[in-house]
Amino acid sequence: MHLLIIEDDLNLGTALQRALKVEGITSEWFRRCADAPFRPQSPEYDCVLLDLMLPDGSGMDLLRQWRRSDVDLPIIVVTARTALEDRLEGLDDGADDFIVKPFATEELVSRIRAVVRRAARQSSDNWEFGDLRIEPRRHVAHIDGKPLDLSLREFQLLVELARMHGNVLAKSTLAQRLNPLGDPLEAGAVEVHVSNLRRKIGARRICTVRGVGYMLNS
Repeated sequence: MHLLIIEDDLNLGTALQRALKVEGITSEWFRRCADAPFRPQSPEYDCVLLDLMLPDGSGMDLLRQWRRSDVDLPIIVVTARTALEDRLEGLDDGADDFIVKPFATEELVSRIRAVVRRAARQSSDNWEFGDLRIEPRRHVAHIDGKPLDLSLREFQLLVELARMHGNVLAKSTLAQRLNPLGDPLEAGAVEVHVSNLRRKIGARRICTVRGVGYMLNS
């Protein structure tokens, strides 16, 4: 999973990136409205963490701008504001969730997983694509009820492709997401993992988009 973080607090931003990385979640961090992408989209990002009080403007204005531009990424507002009217305004203007500082990292990660799951049109922690069933939190997958013998990298690859089901994931994006705690994998290593996963789940399930990346089919 790869997040976009808009947060001006240096200490919090650093701590957030470290905590998320331990959970296998990579992120890109900006501290000002002006530095944020004009139209962040999938599959580059899975979710946005957006602070409301930024040094050069309001995160609420950024939220409205994105929704007017048809940005459909899940957006979680992260703010020190506690007033009910602030929460209602954020939700009414397009936020998918709202969490107030200070917060427990475990709660934030749970909320991230929940909004990403809903965005992927999966109603539970168990994802189903035809006869393929994936349980990300238990690190298991089945086809026709039979468990798949997947390595850690193969399972991570399957989850990332499933999360963006029907969309193409760039090889470079997969290279980073498959090794969130270190340097991106080499392109050749990604190709090997894709080949091994195809052998185990069926070649037809993973489509190669030449020059771009890979996509999971139902």
